Amino acid sequence: MTDVSREPFSFFCKKIRFGLFGKSHGPCIGCVLEGIPAGTPIDEEAVAADLELRKPSKGIGTDRKEADKAVFVSGVKNGAADGTPIRIEIANGNTDGSKYLEFETTPRPGHADMPALLKMPDFDIRGGGQFSGRLTAAIVAAGAVAKGMIESKGIKVGAFCRSIGNVSDDGERTINDAFASRKYPTRGCTAELDSRMNDEIMAARSDGDSVGGVVECIITGLPIGFGGIWFESLDAEIAGAVFGIPACKGVEFGKGFGITSMRGSQSNDGYRMKDGRIVTESNNMGGIVGGMADGQPVVFRAAFKPTPSIAKKQHTVNLKEQCDADLEIKGRHDPCIAPRAVSVVEAVTALIIADQMERGL
Repeated sequence: MTDVSREPFSFFCKKIRFGLFGKSHGPCIGCVLEGIPAGTPIDEEAVAADLELRKPSKGIGTDRKEADKAVFVSGVKNGAADGTPIRIEIANGNTDGSKYLEFETTPRPGHADMPALLKMPDFDIRGGGQFSGRLTAAIVAAGAVAKGMIESKGIKVGAFCRSIGNVSDDGERTINDAFASRKYPTRGCTAELDSRMNDEIMAARSDGDSVGGVVECIITGLPIGFGGIWFESLDAEIAGAVFGIPACKGVEFGKGFGITSMRGSQSNDGYRMKDGRIVTESNNMGGIVGGMADGQPVVFRAAFKPTPSIAKKQHTVNLKEQCDADLEIKGRHDPCIAPRAVSVVEAVTALIIADQMERGL
């Protein structure tokens, strides 16, 4: 008999297909990666390292602790892909769902509770079910595999927190800065920013509240012309994947919405020759024009909302009594999810690039 809890319910990418399965308080979460060429090296230590970066940090993260050990159930032999679908499972261990049951009657504002309960009568609300950010661990594991594929072609992906709450990083950042952020819990680029971002998160936590943040991602090594056009464009597919990450509410490339206040003479990235290669004088377009890479680093930002589970009293409704109600949420929640989202942004970006690479775009 098929265990439906281990069947993928959501897919993205076209040639390297990624399927997600599981739920927050089920036996496990996981994914299926289809289309990974036989012989592709699978670095399980790199997978473990990326999963470690996604884990919550003391104080600024949830108190829920999970081992997050990725088990390659099939598709890998002697450290390499064997050409069949790769199945990765990550066990759930710390699953106290008792505090979630009241939300079946009084759904949490800002969560998927209300539409999920009304759409799916058998929805398991514990931990948010299949809508939980818990499932991003499987995305990170698959993304680490994709990173190995693209890095063999000289392509690198790195992300960091550009802002948390009212604390913003106004510096010019490179992919090396993004890699340096891995040593800081907030994923800020410097010790000073990490300290200020930490204080911002802890202030919200002490007030029973939460804050959001902006994750910036940088991609280097893409050749000019890499990417598709129109609905297969590199930015369209990256944006679609990033929007699939829980709590993401906005994506912009280059100057993004700020470019609307510029004139064309200011926004256009002029071309020049430097050391025998084509470069641009600026990077207002974020390294992508016409859906294809223009040779500059691809730069985009993703906005993540404040964690909706907060201790402050919120307005909701009682679905059973059909009346207004108030709600105070108890349990284990991140006062800011942006630092943990950094690894997830890197992962989906690497998956899209690997997929477009295999499609020859």
